[in-house]
Amino acid sequence: MSDSLRASVSMLLDEHARLSEELSDPAVHADAGRARKLTRRYSELDRIAVAAKRVDELAADLLTAEELSTEDPELAEEAQRLRAEQDEAEAELRDLLVPRDPDDARDAIVEIKAGEGGDESALFAGDLLRMYQRWIDSHGWSSQILTATHSDLGGYKDVSFAVKAGDDGAYGWLKFEGGVHRVQRVPVTESQGRIHTSAAGVLVFPEVDEPEEVRLDESDLRIDVYRSSGPGGQSVNTTDSAVRITHLPTGITASCQNEKSQLQNKEAALRMLRARILAKQAEEAAAEAADIRRSQVRTVDRSERIRTYNFPENRITDHRTGFKAYNLDQVLAGDLDPVVGSNRDADRAARLDALGD
Repeated sequence: MSDSLRASVSMLLDEHARLSEELSDPAVHADAGRARKLTRRYSELDRIAVAAKRVDELAADLLTAEELSTEDPELAEEAQRLRAEQDEAEAELRDLLVPRDPDDARDAIVEIKAGEGGDESALFAGDLLRMYQRWIDSHGWSSQILTATHSDLGGYKDVSFAVKAGDDGAYGWLKFEGGVHRVQRVPVTESQGRIHTSAAGVLVFPEVDEPEEVRLDESDLRIDVYRSSGPGGQSVNTTDSAVRITHLPTGITASCQNEKSQLQNKEAALRMLRARILAKQAEEAAAEAADIRRSQVRTVDRSERIRTYNFPENRITDHRTGFKAYNLDQVLAGDLDPVVGSNRDADRAARLDALGD
């Protein structure tokens, strides 16, 4: 292990020990928000501590094998094996030392919006929702629909849902889904079998852990109530239970109409509003540091696509990493790890390069 790597590990192990002491104090857990943050950080550092211990153990074993190899030829082979394991363990440790996006460990809120393509785009938005729900279920995570506007043919004009992934950090996985998703297929409304292209937009926000994290002054909020609507704008509620909240200082809005209770809709809208404000604050902070985070497309324009779903060829293509596979049916059934993994790997490589610079 190099001196610089050892110094970095030493500082993080000291922090790991301090956090262990803090988390053993019952008073810390009286503040749920603080306890959650400390636990997340401890979990990150714990992986580093385990990897560092493995490197040290291999180094000690290698030293012993090398010292005795002059007396026992078999130990020379053992030393060669240990050297390879040590190199692999150090590479894993360096990988863990790459700075993460501090929001990666958060839960996430995902919005899917139909775009170009009318009813076909809305149907595709429904396909994306089901794809994510199956993928989330396959990981043992959980999701909750926050608000949805249905289309006449059974799709969604827009739908928002929250994702909880425990220690895995939902945002760290789902943030790469932000952008325009393009689909090429024969629409159900097409009578002559022609392939059409349409698109749906996906936005991903890190969820606020505690309401106090993003404080909202009541005087800064404009709250409008209106009647909930179903497919085609049909009224499905005889009371004004739907809620739209506008944060006046930023102009950011959030609305919800899924629940029958106006209070429940207000709470869901506030939840989404806080996530959007948090994301805006993070983008502004990153821009000030000249380190703008990966952009997410906020207009559903086919020219700004991040991924194409080609049904005739059963092909999926991620245009950021060049990932391509001919198993679209499996991806839509929830096998999304290889696609998302290509973006996580690219992001990790970029962070490693930046660390080297």
